[in-house]
Amino acid sequence: MKRRTLDILFGTGGLVIALLLLVVGIVMTSNANFAKNYVADQLGAQHITFKTAGTLTDEEKAQACLVTYAGQKLTTGKQAECYANNFIGLHLKGIANGQTYADLGAPQTQLRNQITAAQQANPNDPAIADLQKQLDGVTAQRDTVFKGETLRGLLLTSYGFSVFGEKAAQAALVAYLAAGLLLLLGLAGLIHALVTPKTKAFAPPAPAEATVPKPAAPADKTEAAEDWVHVRI
Repeated sequence: MKRRTLDILFGTGGLVIALLLLVVGIVMTSNANFAKNYVADQLGAQHITFKTAGTLTDEEKAQACLVTYAGQKLTTGKQAECYANNFIGLHLKGIANGQTYADLGAPQTQLRNQITAAQQANPNDPAIADLQKQLDGVTAQRDTVFKGETLRGLLLTSYGFSVFGEKAAQAALVAYLAAGLLLLLGLAGLIHALVTPKTKAFAPPAPAEATVPKPAAPADKTEAAEDWVHVRI
């Protein structure tokens, strides 16, 4: 194969791949921008603002991100993660001894059954009022935990979506760098093809070495001696 033909093939192939990588980079950039803008719009619509530094409790001040974002509006995925885990999550632990919405379902059902049984046995039983008070407390706790867990889950979903956007932006950067490298290599190959003679072959075979025949050796020592005598005479 001619060297020029090989350079054209590799140069053209590099340019084609560079173009494909450029398209991939543009698509990834578009996805990254969409994720970033979508998260910012959705979080901004909630009108959530971090507590100011002066209003943070000692427990909240121990959360580094709450101090960092103090007084700021919640508009980014990182802020959503901080608010969900370090603010909402922190306060949820203080409700019902850290029990979740699912955990509180069992005691709530148990108290309801006790009230029903007490009312059936004796509607005037004074213990019914105490059981109802306990049920109201558990129900209130469960409602609060449900709201907190729901908001926390939504914020963490927004955070996860923002992470996908960041990964898309990183992938786009890699695609752009690879496209730029292949573009340079492809152009270099085409330029080299232009300056390479058309007749130059790629890895031509090495020329065969010329061999000089060796003189035949005398048949035996007697013949060699006779030849020497004739020469002397």
